[in-house]
Amino acid sequence: MIRAGIAGMGAYAPEKIYDNAYMESIVETNNEWIMQRTGIAERHIAAENEYTSDLATEAAKRAIKDAGIDPSEIELIIVATVTPDYFSPSVACLVQKNIGAENAAAFDMNAACSGFVTALVTAEKFIATGTYKTVLVIGADALSKGTDYKDRATCILFGDAAGAAIVKATDEGGILSSWIGARGADFDKITNLAFKDDPAELEKRISGNKNTFWMAGSEVMKFAVRIMAEATENVVEKAGLSMSDIKLVVPHQANLRIIEGAAKRLDIDSDRVFVNLQKYGNTSAASIPVALCEAVEDGKFQKGDKIVIVGFGAGLTWGAALIEW
Repeated sequence: MIRAGIAGMGAYAPEKIYDNAYMESIVETNNEWIMQRTGIAERHIAAENEYTSDLATEAAKRAIKDAGIDPSEIELIIVATVTPDYFSPSVACLVQKNIGAENAAAFDMNAACSGFVTALVTAEKFIATGTYKTVLVIGADALSKGTDYKDRATCILFGDAAGAAIVKATDEGGILSSWIGARGADFDKITNLAFKDDPAELEKRISGNKNTFWMAGSEVMKFAVRIMAEATENVVEKAGLSMSDIKLVVPHQANLRIIEGAAKRLDIDSDRVFVNLQKYGNTSAASIPVALCEAVEDGKFQKGDKIVIVGFGAGLTWGAALIEW
C-alpha cells in the first residue's frame, strides 16, 4: 500500500479577538475562573461578513504555498466542518472555486472536533489505493456563528480558525496507523439543531435559539479524557511502537484539564504534549491542524520524528493518527 504524508501546512485565524476581559463584560464570569476551568485566555472571532469558507480558503492558500505546488495539482478537497456557509453547496466546493483547483473533486464531512483527523485518514485511503496523489485536507470552523453568548458554560470556550494540509503519496514516513470511531448512543451530549424541531433541546438553550451549540460539559470531559488516551495508545500499539517512541502528542485543544487528564493517563510529561488553546480556545475541526502547524513552526519535532494527533468531538466521535514526519 502507498503511504500518505503531509507535504505542506497552513493555518489562519481572524483578526478580531475576544479576550477574557470581554467575556467578563457579557456574562457572569471572570478571568481567574475561565483560566482555572479551561486554560483559555482569548479566542479569535470571525467578522460579521467572514465565514468558514473564507477561513478555509486562506489556510488552503498557505498550505499550497508551503507545499510548493500549484492548485491545479490538487485532485481532491476534503473540508471538515460543523459550521458550513450553506447546507449546500459544500465549503469544499467554495474553496475549490476560491483557490482555482479546477481539477479537484470536493466534499465536506462532519465529525465535529474529530473532523480533521477523520478527513486526513479519508485522504490517506484515497492515496493508499492509488486513486489520488495530492489531496487538500482542511479543518475549518466559525463556531462564533453558533455560540450562545448568554450561556456562560459554553461561550467562553469557542473560537474561529482554519488549518489545512497538503497530503501526498510518499515513499517514506507518513501515516503509520490510525483509528477513528463513534458512539452515537451519546449523540445528545453535544448538539446543534438544523431542520429538526426538538422542544427538549430548545429548553436547554439559555438564549432560546436552537441554532446554537449546547454541551453537557462534565459528561463530555469524562469521555474526552478516557478516549483521547485510549485512541493514542491504540494507534501506537497498531504501529508496533511504544509511547517512548513518540516525540509529541498534538491533541484537540478543547480544555486544558482534558489535555492534562489524558497526558496523565498516558504517563507522559507536559513537554511532550503541544498546547496552544490559550490563544484560540476550542476551534473544533480547525483545532488540531492549527496546533500542528504551530508545532512545526516552533520546531517541536523534526523530520523522522513520530507524532500522534488525537481528538474527540460531538457525535460522539474520536480519531487518532500516528505520523512519521
